[in-house]
Amino acid sequence: MKRTMKAVAGAMLALGLSQAALAQTQGVSDSEVVIGSVNDMSGIFAAIGVPAMNGAALRFEQANAAGGVHGRQIKFIAEDMGYQLPRATQAYNKLVNRDKVFAMIQSLGTPHNLAGFQVMDPKGVFNINPLTAAREMLPHDNFKTKFIGFSSYYDQTVAGLRYLAKETGLKKVCTMYLPTDFGTEISSATKEKAAELGLEFASETTHKPDEQDFVGAVQKLKADGCQIITMALGVRAGITVVGTAKQMGWTDVKFLATSAGFLEAVAAVPGGVTDGLYAAAGWVDLQPRKGDPVPAAFVKAYEEKYGQPATGFAMLGYSTADIVVRALEAAGKDLNRDSFLAAMEQLDFHDELTDMHMKYTPDNHQGANEVTISIVKDGMWHLIARETL
Repeated sequence: MKRTMKAVAGAMLALGLSQAALAQTQGVSDSEVVIGSVNDMSGIFAAIGVPAMNGAALRFEQANAAGGVHGRQIKFIAEDMGYQLPRATQAYNKLVNRDKVFAMIQSLGTPHNLAGFQVMDPKGVFNINPLTAAREMLPHDNFKTKFIGFSSYYDQTVAGLRYLAKETGLKKVCTMYLPTDFGTEISSATKEKAAELGLEFASETTHKPDEQDFVGAVQKLKADGCQIITMALGVRAGITVVGTAKQMGWTDVKFLATSAGFLEAVAAVPGGVTDGLYAAAGWVDLQPRKGDPVPAAFVKAYEEKYGQPATGFAMLGYSTADIVVRALEAAGKDLNRDSFLAAMEQLDFHDELTDMHMKYTPDNHQGANEVTISIVKDGMWHLIARETL
């Protein structure tokens, strides 16, 4: 009897320790795991944030409808910050300290994510595939809880320049950029790597976020002999620049955007305004592949649920949510930070939705190791090359 009671007490103690360990893992219970995102759903980048959040929600709903992951339902909470830094900070505080999220996914904006790190890092909250390609999203000295999906703006710019230098033989490269973290990263890549790529850096112009008239800047760059121009501008500004050059009859210059300008709306501007524009990005555009089996199934499910066209950023939201589901499954029933980290660092698969190979390891938290080069033709992005980093 005494031995039996000791065994029962031991079992209860073990159970208590197990429950205590589980309780120490923020955002995880026996029945639920909480995932969050801070996004722009009402501001200048709502065309990116809304579909990304819809895509993620769709994948999590599919997982929940199938019984969840190891019996846990995925609770997804997306907070709107309207692309305003103070609101983003408030949203991170709410999600981390009140909602007790286990991980954040697809949060938008470089300064917004950097502010979020100050809230997430002390609690060990994972930040997975943010909607910014800034190098700061994967710091060398503090990367264990941080994962990114694709290449950085810097690497995209270098890969795009390498391709254009090789394929066109053009030599003089210039840059147009916003004097922000985003713009500085792209302009730095242009200046620092030009000589290494056999190019000559010739000129630059800087711009304000709300600038609309680029005639003077384009005239300057043309006079300076620019042949290839990298752009780190807003979406509308980038379209205006390309259109301005064409109106001036400057048609032999090559404009290069990054993933920040790799949107369907950019390619689909009426009148072929953006035909000939290049973009170096981290995935293959969805539109030309809508008839392929996996993209077609996604497009059908998305459009049936939301009643609006599926976009590339809806695809990215769905794909990131799928990565989280895969990692939760691999982590097993005893979910905690260590088991999830180990699961993430063992993911190795071809994502048929983005058409990129995703592989995370303990030493490399960047999923895809390629840059895709695309060009606008007939209102659509067309893949023309892949550059391995």
